[in-house]
Amino acid sequence: MYVCGGSVPTLNGRSLELRVMTADDAEALYRIWGHPQVAPWLGMPPVSSVEETRLLIDQLLDMSLEEDNLRWSILGPEGEVIGSCGYNNWQLEGAYRGEIGCELAPECWGQGVMKEALGLVLDYGFDKMGLNRIEALCHPDNGRAAGLVRSLGFRQEGILRDYRHLPSGFQDVLLYSLLSREWQ
Repeated sequence: MYVCGGSVPTLNGRSLELRVMTADDAEALYRIWGHPQVAPWLGMPPVSSVEETRLLIDQLLDMSLEEDNLRWSILGPEGEVIGSCGYNNWQLEGAYRGEIGCELAPECWGQGVMKEALGLVLDYGFDKMGLNRIEALCHPDNGRAAGLVRSLGFRQEGILRDYRHLPSGFQDVLLYSLLSREWQ
């Protein structure tokens, strides 16, 4: 059985690296998480400052110690933070499933970056964590995210009605899943 123990491993791809988030990533992640093209899809109120982003990073790191969350910063070819991705939560006992999430700077969209990053995350989840099922939740209007997860082999299972509550009200999400036997 998988035990994180607070250690977030570095994952290396062809053109990017996934490494543990640090407080030094707050400025770059604030620009991404607060970007008007990214924030509406996050399923949470937008961050309002670098300091709030730093606090969110601290919470994510604390959650990784408690094995509730596993999040990486995505580094581009020059070592710059261009996004984040990882497991929003997972359950091993009796379920062996996890839920992924991701965000990428808009200037990097359409270049295959997130497909590569999530490929690393999926490999890690199936091979190292022992997950059998990985889920992705997408806003029904976020065609880019839906296309990404479908390109990785995820299948849409349904709509979770009024699944999230944001300041704007309740929000539906599309549920996608990928099983270990369906992954490469």
